[in-house]
Amino acid sequence: MPVLRLIAIALMLAALPKPSAAVETNILTGGPTGTYIQIGRDIAAAAGECGISMSVHESAGSLENFLGVRQRRATQFGIVQSDVLEYLKTFAADDPEVGRAIFGVRIAFPLYDEEVHVLAKKEIADLKSLAGKRVSIGVENSGTFLTASLVLDLAQVAPGELVLMNQDDSLAALMEDRIDAFFYVAGAPAKIFASPQIDAARFHLVPISDPVLREVYKPTTIPANAYPFQSEPVEAIAVKAVLMTYGYDPRRNAYHRESCKAVSDISHVISTRFQSLQEKGHPKWKQVDLTDIPPGWDIGECVNAGLDSAYRLPCDPAPAPEAAPTVESEANRAYRRQICAVVGC
Repeated sequence: MPVLRLIAIALMLAALPKPSAAVETNILTGGPTGTYIQIGRDIAAAAGECGISMSVHESAGSLENFLGVRQRRATQFGIVQSDVLEYLKTFAADDPEVGRAIFGVRIAFPLYDEEVHVLAKKEIADLKSLAGKRVSIGVENSGTFLTASLVLDLAQVAPGELVLMNQDDSLAALMEDRIDAFFYVAGAPAKIFASPQIDAARFHLVPISDPVLREVYKPTTIPANAYPFQSEPVEAIAVKAVLMTYGYDPRRNAYHRESCKAVSDISHVISTRFQSLQEKGHPKWKQVDLTDIPPGWDIGECVNAGLDSAYRLPCDPAPAPEAAPTVESEANRAYRRQICAVVGC
């Protein structure tokens, strides 16, 4: 598969940026109409209220974000789909070099479930009806690309043409009859599907009811009226979005020290202002369970440093009491203890 070669080459060439005296704080998100970028802006706004500057950057999506955390200068955070993490973990198990290349990437926070949307012409009743059709599956560095490829493979559906383009170009192509359907993985409600261009008489969200897919992925429902053209609930599947970071070592050099502090500061902001994010941010914040850590990945030490009850920022109120730890790995146990202390469990 092309995605295998893409990941292998990119990961094995990845290298940490050179030390720099001035380290900015950055997060890689997604396209301008996606949920990732709105979540990133919510975090940046919360940080700004505490006097911390964080820049939010558009990207192709999950694969680019994962690689960016590993190799881009001063890119401490990236939002990634959980099935991309699972794919990378499986891939690394068979390739020691790739395993070493992804070794330093860590979890910052688990986020929310993302629904797999398939917007199509009305006559395409289900996934099987995509056979022989022109289907856009996202751009190569996106999580949508990987998820759509896996979904089509698992459902044993062979489109007539696979088109690689982002969600905005895909919507335009669908309106102009250049494609028949497109995949987009995003937390509902995703801004792009609020477009007045989407005529309910011509287009709909394809239900995903395949039993194999609903076993592999989390079965869910996109509720009625989530979008203007969608009056009925739609069966769907979902993956979890995860905020990733890098395992910086503050003892290594100034770059690592400043980057670790940036991770600790933002982690502290998210945990201490979690209720505000749920009340004022994107609706998906209300679905976030900060204790739902994907298996096989550890929380970064710099994240746990920011969650420590003794960690303080000038804008902080009085510290919250500490809760009892749960039983698991030392890094994840420390994470859960601090999260429970701040947001309650």
